Amino acid sequence: MISPNLQQQLSDARTLLAETRDSLVRFGATPADQAALAQSIAQLDEFFLLVVVGEFNSGKSAFINALLGSPALAEGVTPTTAEVHVVRHGDTVETQLVEPGLRLVTAPAELLRDIHIVDTPGTNAILREHERLTTEFVPRSDLVLFVTSADRPFTETERAFLQLIREWGKKIVLVVNKIDIFEREAELQEVLDFVRQAARQVLGTQPETFGVSARLALKAKQGQPALWHPSGFESLERFIHGTLDEESRFRLKLNNPLGVAQALASRYAAIADERLLVLKDDVALLESIEAERAVHRDDLVRGFELRMAGIEKILVEMEARGHAYFEDTLRVGRMFDLLNRSRVQKEFEDQVVADAPRMIERRVAELIDWLVDQDFRQWQAVTSRLSERSRDHGPTIGAPAVGSFHATRAQLIASIGNEAQRVVDTYDREHEAASIAEQARAAVTTAAATGTAAVGLGTLVTLAASTAAADVTGILMASLIAMLGFLVIPARRRKAKAEMNEKMTALRERLALALRTEFEEAQMRAIERLERAVDPYQRFVLGERTRWQDAAKTLRALGNRAAAFRDQLAA
Repeated sequence: MISPNLQQQLSDARTLLAETRDSLVRFGATPADQAALAQSIAQLDEFFLLVVVGEFNSGKSAFINALLGSPALAEGVTPTTAEVHVVRHGDTVETQLVEPGLRLVTAPAELLRDIHIVDTPGTNAILREHERLTTEFVPRSDLVLFVTSADRPFTETERAFLQLIREWGKKIVLVVNKIDIFEREAELQEVLDFVRQAARQVLGTQPETFGVSARLALKAKQGQPALWHPSGFESLERFIHGTLDEESRFRLKLNNPLGVAQALASRYAAIADERLLVLKDDVALLESIEAERAVHRDDLVRGFELRMAGIEKILVEMEARGHAYFEDTLRVGRMFDLLNRSRVQKEFEDQVVADAPRMIERRVAELIDWLVDQDFRQWQAVTSRLSERSRDHGPTIGAPAVGSFHATRAQLIASIGNEAQRVVDTYDREHEAASIAEQARAAVTTAAATGTAAVGLGTLVTLAASTAAADVTGILMASLIAMLGFLVIPARRRKAKAEMNEKMTALRERLALALRTEFEEAQMRAIERLERAVDPYQRFVLGERTRWQDAAKTLRALGNRAAAFRDQLAA
C-alpha cells in the first residue's frame, strides 16, 4: 500500500497526463504517438516493465537468464528468427507464441513476481523490430537495460538506437556483457570508460554502467559459486534490487508516462514552432500583397483624378470658347447675322464644340486602357510574389508531417498561383476595356437621364453643346422681335453665358460622376476577384497561426510541468 503522499502524486500525474493526451489529440498528434502515451498511461495499472535492448549477439538472452537464475530463454538464436519475448512469473518454464513476432515466456523466478521483463530483437538483426520497440515496448518501459558486448562495445547501430530511447525520456542502465574475455583489469576499465563517455555524448547524462559476465553469473547460480565474484553480477543485482523496491518501482513507473508525455509535448511544441516559422513567412507574403494592393489603390485614385482633370480641361476650354463666341456673336453689329439660326448653330458647333467630343472619347478610352493595364499589372505582381516565395522557401519546409498542414498550405498557395497565372495568361485587354467602356456609356446615359440606349460620350457632349447653341438663337430672335436689341442683347449675352456655364457644369458633373462611379465599381470588381483568390489562403494562414500559437504555448507548458514533476520524483 503506497503512502498518501505517493497517492497524491499519482493523482496529480494522472491529471497532467490526461491534459497532455487531450492536447495531443487537439493539435493533431499522429495515431502512433497518441497510442504511445495511452499505452504508457495504462501501464500505471500494470506490472513494472523492464525492457532489455542491445545488438544481436550481445548476450541479452543470456543476461536475462542470469537474472532469473535459470535458462528460461534460448540463447544463440539467429537474427532471422529473432522475436520479442515477454517474461512473466509462472510455476514452470513455458513458452507460448502470442502473435507473430511476440512470444510469452513464464519462469518461476522470484524477481518476476513484481516485474515483467522484455527481451527484444537485436538492433542490428536482419528482421529488426525497431518500429515495434519504439512505438510499443520502449515507450511503455519503466526501466531500460541497454546491453552491449565487451568485444564490440557501443557500435553505431547501438548509438542510433540509444538516441531513439533517449527521446522517450527513459531511465537507462548500461550493461557491458562478456567481460570474461579480458585477462587484465586495465582492459576492462578501458572498455567501461569508452562506453561511459560514448553514452554521455548521446544521452547528455552519465547512466549507471556495469560490467558483467552473464555466462559466469548463470553458472555461479547453478552450482559454481566461485564464478560469482568474477561475473561482476553482484553489484548489478544489488543496484536492481535497490532500485526496484516497492516505492522506487512506483516512482519509476510514474516517471514512465511522464517521460513519454514530456517527450511528446516537447516534440509537438517544436513542430508548432516550425509551423509558426513557416506561417511567419506566409503572413509576410500576405502583408506584402496587401501593401502592394494599398499602393495600387492609391496609384489608381491619383491616376484617375489626373486623367479626369484632363477630360474636364477639355470641357472647361470648350466653355471658354463658348464665352468668347458669345462675346463676339451676341452684339448689335451682328444683329442681322443672328437672324440665320442654322448659321449661328453651325458656327457654334465649329468654333465652340469643335473636336471636343472626339478628344473626350479618346481621353476616356485612354483612361479605360490605363485602368485595364493596372488591373493586369496587379495580377502580375501577385504571381511574382508567389514565385519568389516558392523559390525562396518551397511549398514546405522540412519537418515531421503532422495532420494536413503542409499539404493544405501547398494546395492553397498553388491555387492562388494558378489563378493568378491563369488570369495573366488569358487576360483579354480588349474585352476588359470594351466591357468597362460599355458600362461607362450606360452610366453616362443614366446620369444624363436620356431614357435611350447608351449613347457615346462625344454624342452627349455634342447634344449638350448644340442645345446651348439652339437656346442662344432662340434668345436672340426674341430680342429682335421685341425691337429692343440695344437694351436686351447685353442681358441676353449674360444669360447665354450663364446658361452655357450651367449646361457645361452639369455635363462635367454628370460625366465625372458616371466615370468615377464606373471606375470605383471596376476597381471593386478587380479587388474582389483578387480577394476571392487570396482569401482561402489568408484564412488558412491566420487560423493556423492562432492554432499553432496556442499549441506551442500549451504543449511547452505541459512539457515543463512534466519535466518538473520528474525532477520532483528524482529528488
